[in-house]
Amino acid sequence: MGIKVEFNPDLALRNIAEHKNGKRKIEECIPESLEVGKIYDFFKKEQRNYWLHGEVPLIETEGNGVLSRPKASIIILEATHFLEGEEICTKGKYKVIEVISEGETYFECFDKIGVRK
Repeated sequence: MGIKVEFNPDLALRNIAEHKNGKRKIEECIPESLEVGKIYDFFKKEQRNYWLHGEVPLIETEGNGVLSRPKASIIILEATHFLEGEEICTKGKYKVIEVISEGETYFECFDKIGVRK
């Protein structure tokens, strides 16, 4: 038996429509309007580790590895692992440093240019 931990180079959250349709918690989704300097809560299922010493991309996920280009540059301020029932989860806070316009290159993460839609 081992400990399952995922290391994430970015914070991938769902579209806010998932919350509006009752499918996700609000903390699992990207807010409708991101504000520079504002702090938001996030929630992810499973035990995840994030880099805390600098900016990382905030991206939108549809699940199954379908990821957007970065929506914002954020700093993750805290990440806490906890049990929700029997399931390990991660929650935390992030601060928006820069909102990235559609088509603007700010990050390319570890992907080759053109890999993300």
